[in-house]
Amino acid sequence: MTEETNPFKIAQHQIDLVAKKLNLKKGIHEFLRWPQRELTVNFPVRMDNGEIKTFTGYRVQHNSSRGPCKGGIRYHPDVTLDEVRALATWMTWKCAVVNIPYGGAKGGVICNPKEMSMGELERLTRRFASEISIIIGPEKDIPAPDVYTNAQTMAWIMDTYSMNKGYSVPGVITGKPISIGGSLGRREATARGCMFTIREALKKMDYKVIAPEKWKAECSGDDGRNDCDGDEGTGYRIDNATVSIQGFGNAGSIAADLLSHKGAKIIAVSDSKGGVINKNGIDVDKLIVYKSTNGSVKGFEGANEECGTRDVLEVECDVLIPAALENQITEENVDNIKTKIVAEAANGPTTPPADKILFEKKIFMIPDVLANAGGVTVSYFEWVQGLQQFFWSERDVNVKLRDIIVKAFGDVYKMSQEHQVDMRTGAYMVAVQRVADAMMTRGIFP
Repeated sequence: MTEETNPFKIAQHQIDLVAKKLNLKKGIHEFLRWPQRELTVNFPVRMDNGEIKTFTGYRVQHNSSRGPCKGGIRYHPDVTLDEVRALATWMTWKCAVVNIPYGGAKGGVICNPKEMSMGELERLTRRFASEISIIIGPEKDIPAPDVYTNAQTMAWIMDTYSMNKGYSVPGVITGKPISIGGSLGRREATARGCMFTIREALKKMDYKVIAPEKWKAECSGDDGRNDCDGDEGTGYRIDNATVSIQGFGNAGSIAADLLSHKGAKIIAVSDSKGGVINKNGIDVDKLIVYKSTNGSVKGFEGANEECGTRDVLEVECDVLIPAALENQITEENVDNIKTKIVAEAANGPTTPPADKILFEKKIFMIPDVLANAGGVTVSYFEWVQGLQQFFWSERDVNVKLRDIIVKAFGDVYKMSQEHQVDMRTGAYMVAVQRVADAMMTRGIFP
């Protein structure tokens, strides 16, 4: 890993740039460059063959000035402490951008879940949960799903924590199954929030974002997909906007589904095994079924061209959605990016040098801390519902999400215009200022 691609160095570089623009006090700036707390755990897991294997995991809490820490747990063979530090830092800014009362955290275990059975994953999860239980809790740090973890993983963590406490603690985790206190709308939240930001960006670019009478009538029920997102009386569609998506996991596949049912044309999609292109539009419903059956989008018959995982980044389109891993748009390929809007559904997919070039090319960047903040926003809703033991309808969740994301987009856009900076810098200026204000208002203890 080079200095340029080290995610934590990137996160610190972003803070440094914003600190200068905000004239932050030196002490506050330095404190925000580093996580408040880091926990590394090495723990044994009994594998199916009886072997005992040792795994390494991390939980990093970046800042708790605005409230409990919040952030996902990922299982991946390439997890590093610096990666987790960076993701925790970005979570602080993400929560502040959408103005919810959380700080940032992140966790990860170095493992390859694709090579592990359900039994092995459960034993790994429960042991890891026990190891980090000393620093998590509904008032301290609330984990959530991330790369290669899901609602079942969260259920195991909640149960393990609850068993150690002696009573059920649903608020210790979000992204849970509905049956044990999860929130309606959580599964689609990251992609739905991304969709809202894309629509707002298209409006700023005077793209054809329309609300014909025939679509107004369809915004009438809790179908969870089409126009059931709080747009009653408008039913906004994004007709014929072309979209290319890298990553067809939870965020990417649902974003494709939501956008296609708003009228957008999905023309390219890739996952870890390959990609497919059809300039006339891909049938997303059929592609989702194909991937669930075959494990990849590669070989999908509804496309007329195959490509590599990263090739979809270079497809000419109106909207490009990097929804895979970090460092996908770099100096090496940024000159080949041919889009009007980049919406970062993934965390940290664009390196700082590439970011600068995209801005110079007048490509509208919707940064990760805004574009994928729908997930943490509805995680916050789930946490609130769990604490109250009062649950909302899916429409209520989607309306609240829409209002928060649209307001956040407006705040960031206004900051970027006032200071003549790119949207990422605008987002960081909004977020860092809010965190710094909270720190200074609280004061330094003792």
